[in-house]
Amino acid sequence: MKKIVIFDMDGTLIDSKKDITISINYVRKKNHNLPALNEEFIVEAINMEVRNLPKLFYNTEIYEDEDRALFEQHYKEQCIQNPYLYNGILELLQELKKHDFLLSVATNAPTLFAKTMLSHLNVADMFEVIIGADKVKASKPDPEMLRYILNFYNFDASSDIAWMIGDNSKDIQSAQNAKINAIFAAWGFSAHGEHNILIKNPKEVLDIVL
Repeated sequence: MKKIVIFDMDGTLIDSKKDITISINYVRKKNHNLPALNEEFIVEAINMEVRNLPKLFYNTEIYEDEDRALFEQHYKEQCIQNPYLYNGILELLQELKKHDFLLSVATNAPTLFAKTMLSHLNVADMFEVIIGADKVKASKPDPEMLRYILNFYNFDASSDIAWMIGDNSKDIQSAQNAKINAIFAAWGFSAHGEHNILIKNPKEVLDIVL
């Protein structure tokens, strides 16, 4: 039996809100001459179930090409300045590996940023797959990313088991859409979530999946 755990990245594995905020505010000032937003507003906006992020961040109806390009250019360098693993994450990953779990990351961030940040934090090698929204046609809550990972492992629902762990309703919905188990991580960007399995500390994952 294969045992698979798929993690969201931002707000689940790592705290990246400082660098996300810095890069968004860089674009706001450079392209729109808008005042800076605080971290709390940006994190809340990202975690809203229904929202228009370009409107909230840049006061545009859609992401303009120049805003997207400037953000990616700036964030490419910024993204490794301040991120850190949440307390207990490294120990959780090590313990899962000891018990022969297969680990992957499915993030709505671009794959390049995800690999850069996880490599910077010395955990990238613990994951067989790191996939971002740029590698699929539809991001979470669409199940395409999760199905890509499950197919990579030749997942068989009749004999294998898989979990998705994330801090956002989109993570939970993507797991439900892919017909796998889900755990809501309430230690990161979203302390309050709605799901039948909600945990507040990474070590609680072990009690559930082992």
